[in-house]
Amino acid sequence: MESHRKKLFLDDLEAGQVYHLGRQTLSEEEIITFATRYDPQPFHIDPDAASQSIYGGVIASGWQTACMFTRLFVDGLLNRSAAMGSPGLDELRWLKPVRPGETLTASVEVLDVRDSRSKPDRGLVKLRCIVADSSDDEVMTFVANVLFQKNETG
Repeated sequence: MESHRKKLFLDDLEAGQVYHLGRQTLSEEEIITFATRYDPQPFHIDPDAASQSIYGGVIASGWQTACMFTRLFVDGLLNRSAAMGSPGLDELRWLKPVRPGETLTASVEVLDVRDSRSKPDRGLVKLRCIVADSSDDEVMTFVANVLFQKNETG
């Protein structure tokens, strides 16, 4: 966490804001290691089998892309905010295969901010979460619902 940055509270967020979270490149070794443990489908773990698949080569598990996004989200925004967790996400889409060596960028756009009706110290923020490849094509999107604390100091 960068201490010189202002901590973000619910009060600081409004629809239309975009936060760029950073970038990461996945190697074939990282893809195979992750998938061997969590998603051992042949096109994720076996280069020979993957070359015969509809993808023509090894691709990352969508779940690895989601985990990579989460790391960038935590490092790029959540660790400097008053986020209180998430009741869930909506509309998860894997739109394009992620290939080894591809540099991915992550961002979030604030879609909606609303106060909690039952707990006055917090509210819910809807975020459109995007992972894009080096051609700026979206490879994964979803909507996250995140609870944020209000700023008590105003």
